[in-house]
Amino acid sequence: MQNNSFVIHTDGACKGNPGQGGWGAVIEQDGNQTIISGGEPHTTNNRMEMTAVIKGLEAIDPHAPVLISSDSTYVINTMTKGWKRKANHDLWEQLDRLVKGRDVSWRWVRGHSGERGNELADSAATKEAGTAK
Repeated sequence: MQNNSFVIHTDGACKGNPGQGGWGAVIEQDGNQTIISGGEPHTTNNRMEMTAVIKGLEAIDPHAPVLISSDSTYVINTMTKGWKRKANHDLWEQLDRLVKGRDVSWRWVRGHSGERGNELADSAATKEAGTAK
């Protein structure tokens, strides 16, 4: 990772779909780590996955390179492979604005596979959604 660059691990969770939702983002830079999270009372898992990315990007320097690491094929493939955007147009517009002109890379990781950043993001999201074990 370059100096002054970020890695943001993101995850979303929902108790029911739709239902109580939560999102989590683990922001890493220069060996430092910050976890941010939040939730909504009535939402979907896909909206929480997207919100985690949005909130993570909003929390960092817009001029710094960033790698988004997510277990959401919905988010990663829509941003990298041009999957059709059939829903959540409000969040896609926000995400498009946040990535425009930025150095953003995207990486899909298998969920619940022991990848530390993803596990921390999942823990924050499930806590917010009320689905933590």
